[in-house]
Amino acid sequence: MSPPFSARIQLLILWTLGILIGLVGRAALALGGPKFASRTTQPVTEPLLLLSGVRLAKLIRQRKVKCIDVVQAYIKRIKDVNPMINGIVKYRFEAAKKEAHAVDQRLAEKQEDEATLEKKWPFLGVPLTVKESFQLQGMPNSSGLMSRRDAISKTDAAVVALLKEAGAIPLGITNCSELCMWYESSNKIYGRSNNPYDLRHIVGGSSGGEGCTVAAACSVIGVGSDIGGSIRMPAFFNGIFGHKPSPGVVSNEGQFPVAGGAQEQSQCTGPMCRYAEDLTPMLRVMAGSGIKKLKLDANVHLKDIKFYWMEHDGGSFLMSKVDQDLILAQRKVVAHLETILGASVQHVKLKKMKYSLQLWITMMSAKGHDGKEPVKFVDLLGDHGKPVNPLWELIKWCLGLSVYTIPSIGIFNVLGLPVTQCPLGLNAEGLPLGIQVVAGPFNDHLTIAVAQYFEKTFGGWVCPGKFQ
Repeated sequence: MSPPFSARIQLLILWTLGILIGLVGRAALALGGPKFASRTTQPVTEPLLLLSGVRLAKLIRQRKVKCIDVVQAYIKRIKDVNPMINGIVKYRFEAAKKEAHAVDQRLAEKQEDEATLEKKWPFLGVPLTVKESFQLQGMPNSSGLMSRRDAISKTDAAVVALLKEAGAIPLGITNCSELCMWYESSNKIYGRSNNPYDLRHIVGGSSGGEGCTVAAACSVIGVGSDIGGSIRMPAFFNGIFGHKPSPGVVSNEGQFPVAGGAQEQSQCTGPMCRYAEDLTPMLRVMAGSGIKKLKLDANVHLKDIKFYWMEHDGGSFLMSKVDQDLILAQRKVVAHLETILGASVQHVKLKKMKYSLQLWITMMSAKGHDGKEPVKFVDLLGDHGKPVNPLWELIKWCLGLSVYTIPSIGIFNVLGLPVTQCPLGLNAEGLPLGIQVVAGPFNDHLTIAVAQYFEKTFGGWVCPGKFQ
């Protein structure tokens, strides 16, 4: 399963170079930064923008709110805010309005009861955004790669089709890192996405455009993908919920790049949202027939769950230290679980966790169980078959002359564990805090139940600009 030793060394060297160069570049971006009158996006004033997908769909089904009013409210919010965050990179407003009118017309003509409507369309009329790496019919599908800048989707990715069948209305596609392989969302086609809590900061990656769009109340629910933290990091950076499902539950069909070899076992498609109550119904829809592998209807008694916690990754020299604010937030959660909930909580030190990067790199370079070769991202970078020299592009990147960005990484993917990122409010600088909740394979219902509890206990998503 392991690649040659020399190959692993080369990957580590490239990763280390990427980190060093990336830090310099990111520091320069932060110092220069985008120039806006305010450091954050403006707070939400329209009540419709402060409802979960579940609640919005219910109001629409009950005919208490018109779908077109919901869509119009989100379009206005996007026009006001997206120029600042650059989260949505291509709109489909006219199509969305037509679809909203169709929903209202159907509800006016056919008096189906709410239970029937909920079973057919659990997200009827709910605004949705989709990561650009997923196919959304008529929308670009470049994954931030210049050689694919003219690629237009002719169909919908499997998960997008399921959400549309459930009644969701796509408003547009969102930014990502080049080839979905970096911990920010910036590329040569669409530029950089900015954090709604502080526009000078990045949004995480690779689903960062989705993260900042949902966080800024420009969308209700979103689709992200994760092969090394690409749902969880943007969800954390932007103070929202993000769930990496157990492997094989949600289809990855219809996204670019396509994983190969051992990568297929680690690539996951999952939900991103502001409100924890949307996680389970979203996962139910997105999983399709894969839902049979999960126990989402099982009753969860949080007090009976055994919790284990650790503050950092074991001390890898390749990783920066965990910020003290995050450690304090984590300890606050632990104290609550022990004293208020009365649950069993044990502190652990998994020293070998520090080898997560090496394990991830090995997985990304290994063949699958069927002997299938992994995707070589250097080949994907090639422009219509023209080979790319990574070292030369690295030199060009330092001089600002390359059309590529620097690619990247995470352990829970390698282990095939479900993980839910939960927001825990803001720090003193107004930036989001968060924590990852991890469970055994196919125990997604446990991490989501904990996420819902944390939302009620610690407040969940905080509207950007609310505490300027």
